[in-house]
Amino acid sequence: MKIRRGRYLRIIWYFSRLLLSLLWWEFILARFVSRGLAQRGASERRRRWAASFRALAVEMGGVLIKLGQFLSSRADVMPPEITKELAALQDEVPPDPFPPVKQLIEEELGAPIPRLFSRFVEEPQAGASLGQTYYAWLPDGDPVIVKAQRPHIEELVATDLAAVGWAIGLIKWYPALRRRVDLGALFEEFTRITYAELDYIAEGRNAEELRANFADNPDVFVPRTYWSHTSKRVLTLQRADAIKVTDYEALTAAGIDRTDVAERVFGTYVQQMLIDGFFHADPHPGNLFVEPRGPEPEDDPLSGDFVVTFVDFGMMGRIDPREKALFRDLAIHAFNRDVPAAITDMKKLGFILPGTDTRPLERALYILIDRYYGLSVREFAEIEIDEMLAMAYELRDIIYEFPFQIPIDFVLLARALGILEGLCVGLDPDFNGFTVAEPYVRQLMAMELAEEGVSERAMKELQGLATLLWRLPRELDDFLSQATRGELEVGVVVTRELERLVGRLERAIDRLITVIAFASFLMAGVVLLRQDLRILGASLLIISFLTAMYLIFRR
Repeated sequence: MKIRRGRYLRIIWYFSRLLLSLLWWEFILARFVSRGLAQRGASERRRRWAASFRALAVEMGGVLIKLGQFLSSRADVMPPEITKELAALQDEVPPDPFPPVKQLIEEELGAPIPRLFSRFVEEPQAGASLGQTYYAWLPDGDPVIVKAQRPHIEELVATDLAAVGWAIGLIKWYPALRRRVDLGALFEEFTRITYAELDYIAEGRNAEELRANFADNPDVFVPRTYWSHTSKRVLTLQRADAIKVTDYEALTAAGIDRTDVAERVFGTYVQQMLIDGFFHADPHPGNLFVEPRGPEPEDDPLSGDFVVTFVDFGMMGRIDPREKALFRDLAIHAFNRDVPAAITDMKKLGFILPGTDTRPLERALYILIDRYYGLSVREFAEIEIDEMLAMAYELRDIIYEFPFQIPIDFVLLARALGILEGLCVGLDPDFNGFTVAEPYVRQLMAMELAEEGVSERAMKELQGLATLLWRLPRELDDFLSQATRGELEVGVVVTRELERLVGRLERAIDRLITVIAFASFLMAGVVLLRQDLRILGASLLIISFLTAMYLIFRR
């Protein structure tokens, strides 16, 4: 694929400057001058880095906007200053002129636009980084949305991914990031998602699958795909004239209660995530609409009925059957406040690294549940600041140091939930996801009992216990045999106190090595100066001086 050299070099130049800044503040200054000085203003510095990237993404469009949105969803690996700054990045860029788009549509669909559509509005209805949409009518009069890729978008995607891949190839060696996340795997997942959004046939299939999942729900509308007018680069979907979910004035004018909208939208996601295992992963306001249904209410001005409408199916998430079952168990155990069982589910899902001592997390979850379970966002915001600070102080070690990660399979789910929370709170400041989700979770519990039966469930538990008892003598014999032969391996749980002691020892060794280096350079420099090797001797004395400065400022 052809690379746009000018664009590639500009992105490379931006990331090069960012890497140099990172190298100076996070490595050179912190390691050789003063760690305290390097940490001063670190939060604001990271925010400025994110703001500069957001400005570049808005200006250049393409994959950079998608990358910013993707990173804003990775709260598990990105500092909050970065995720917060990038969260406002909208996938909206100026539209391309119509003639090249018209040529693309006619080439893809194999006919002139007047033969394909009875009417086609040339002014784009919306423009995104990878494509733009138009209003049109089919020959039989059906109103449709035509989504066409931007001309030469493949070149832009290939260019941007090549530049970002170059930067990640360097950034991934940064120790602080390497310990927290596999940047290579993260970039591979981002690349996969980006190219999936360029395949409009796959997007049409996504729409059809989501439509089938809600076929029996009259409160949800998913547009049909017109396959006769769809190709890999052009997608034609049924159009529904509806109200944007964040157009609060229009919702009120139509007699629709915003609280009802928030609850219904959230309910559709409970079904998608816990029951279907296939969900719309990009629920931002431009992809969710509300269509009034029936006559306007007369008695109660906010009792109007409505349908929730989904659009844009390029970013969809799928949870495989095993993970879906575990995720359902996690939801059930969370609502039942069964912390040990919930932690076990989190381990099985990969949220907690193997071998982790989960007792601190268990203690923290009990504290959070006892104090804050079931509060709405507004109630949570009204908590006294002193209480919040006390809670944060109590849990700070767990929040910042617990080895918690979001597996790649759940990145889109976490992103969707984050966007959904903001959407629902905007509709209803008193929105409480626990209250809305609880009936669905209770229904899941009833369904599992009905499908499995109490006796069958008890039999499974007994079978598991019998298997454990059957294996116990053999495993005990193996354990004793290994101990006798001296082959027993013991795992050690590293406590925070032990970590502090090891840290002090490492720093002491570091200082000792530095002192030895200082003395060696100093003595060698003096000897060489006496031998009239002035340049080499002076160089070694300068190095010894820098080493001494390092020792002084490292205290």
